[in-house]
Amino acid sequence: MSEMNAVRFHGQKDIRLDKIPVPSVKPGQVKIAPKFCGICGSDLHEYLGGANLIPQQGHPHPITGETLPLTLGHEFSGIVEEIGPGVEHIRPGDRVCVQPIIYDDSCRACKRGLVNCCDKNGFVGLSGWGGGLSEHMVVPASCVKPLPDNISLEVGALIEPLAVGWHAVDISPYKDGDAALVLGGGPIGLAVVQALVGKGCKNIIVSEVSGKRREFAKQFGAHHVIDPVKSDMVEEVEKLTNDEGADVAFDAAGVQIAVDTAFKAIKARGTLVNIAVWEKRATLNMNDVTFRERRYLGIATYSLGDFEAVIKAISSGAMKPEGMITKVIKLDRVAEEGFKALIEDKENQVKILVDVGAGI
Repeated sequence: MSEMNAVRFHGQKDIRLDKIPVPSVKPGQVKIAPKFCGICGSDLHEYLGGANLIPQQGHPHPITGETLPLTLGHEFSGIVEEIGPGVEHIRPGDRVCVQPIIYDDSCRACKRGLVNCCDKNGFVGLSGWGGGLSEHMVVPASCVKPLPDNISLEVGALIEPLAVGWHAVDISPYKDGDAALVLGGGPIGLAVVQALVGKGCKNIIVSEVSGKRREFAKQFGAHHVIDPVKSDMVEEVEKLTNDEGADVAFDAAGVQIAVDTAFKAIKARGTLVNIAVWEKRATLNMNDVTFRERRYLGIATYSLGDFEAVIKAISSGAMKPEGMITKVIKLDRVAEEGFKALIEDKENQVKILVDVGAGI
């Protein structure tokens, strides 16, 4: 049996470049050679403190049946190598990206089309079915999204995090003319900024403590940036919204102080949208919510159609995410040059891509 290289998670701060069997294709599946794969914040959380999302020995994922060690990588693009019987919308040689949600298609949420809210949900690259940090991988054909000729494979690897931002804006009550506040200028906060730009927002305000990330926010279309350490964020937002407050805010920071101030920075009947995955329990001042009839809305990744919407926005020029790529490394340098950079030099990094196709 032929073997391939794959970066696999074995445990906390333990990822290895392993030799594993090349997977074979079954009916309804597609075999892909990953070319570029982004390192996500969730990958970093698993590396530093996991396994959390990744299923551990004795507790296999309910859909994949797999446990660690697992191949990492859920933000990736690649080339179709082989298709199984019954696959019609793509062909070998096509350039594609992968929507990595794993869902059972039978729970109450899935029956409503809300596959991102599946009772048993998981992700390619975190729950099994291989991952983008490998030389070959196989997924169901429904996960595979063709890329137009004017979207590079490098940008194709950005579509997954951009889809998170797009989904957050899409299901929020944002409408034309609204002022939007974004908390956090990391990759997901910047994805929200670009989604707002793609939807024509004319007043995007970003609150971020890092000067470099405030620069990135401006680069990607934010109209105003605030340093919440040096300025009173609530006062600044009021100044920028004619003393009304933001119509909608997006929390991509996941820290308590951001939530506390965000509720005061949005107007009556405004909405705070939570995108962040919290490491510990948050608290809410319910009177800040109740007496001004504010709303708190959670979003989970992306849903059906969001990948296609982002692909269309990039292809049309409404979104221009190329500048998100701040570093490109090889497959055998993921720990040393990928995770290490995100830990020690995070304010200068937005998205680190692994050039899987370059070999080792």
